[in-house]
Amino acid sequence: MPKPYPEEFREDVVRVARNRGPGVTVEQVAADFGVHAMTLWKWMRRADIDDGTRPGTTSQDNAELREARRRIKLLEQENEVLRRAAAYLSQAHLPGKGSTRS
Repeated sequence: MPKPYPEEFREDVVRVARNRGPGVTVEQVAADFGVHAMTLWKWMRRADIDDGTRPGTTSQDNAELREARRRIKLLEQENEVLRRAAAYLSQAHLPGKGSTRS
């Protein structure tokens, strides 16, 4: 599912919210840009983490972690296919009933 707001738009809204004048609330900035106030608060929190001003896992770290998990899942699936193929092939070469091999 695509994100409803482009990254550049998010960055612009966060920049305006951070540089808002006295007496201007985050809720007003959010309304001016047509986003929900909680959405803007989340964007600001994420920006603080990405900037290093707040502890947490950055967006880049999250993306790398998602990619690593996806890759691990794929490798586990490939490993399972190879394990099953090896078991099948080892059974195919065993002498069975009626075999003339000794």
